[in-house]
Amino acid sequence: QVQLQESGPGLVKSSQTLSRACNVSGGTITDTYYAWSWIRQPMGKGLELGKGLEWMGVIRYDGSTDYNPALKSRTSISRDTSKNQISLQLRSATPDDTAAYYCVRVHIQSLAGDYWGQGTQVTVSA
Repeated sequence: QVQLQESGPGLVKSSQTLSRACNVSGGTITDTYYAWSWIRQPMGKGLELGKGLEWMGVIRYDGSTDYNPALKSRTSISRDTSKNQISLQLRSATPDDTAAYYCVRVHIQSLAGDYWGQGTQVTVSA
């Protein structure tokens, strides 16, 4: 059973960097069938695809990355293969970045997600 566990500070000040980590168990982040995405859900939005969920970016088994163009200038996704961990950094955070942040395993071809972390709420204070 694959499990994804997010962690990181729940409160960030504006202009600081928002950081999240995702520890993966039951699978390896270098598995060639999968990639690992970060998705966020701003507060007050329903948990429905296309209605509040925002894809932030993905890192593949080989370490290559792609980002949401709207967030690309502020976002970095990286990995630590020795820890089987995926990380997210969002620079110059603003209150609009307040959201629940999810780590998701996706199929490398379809990018369909099959395992989600529990999601962790991050609040960016003004």
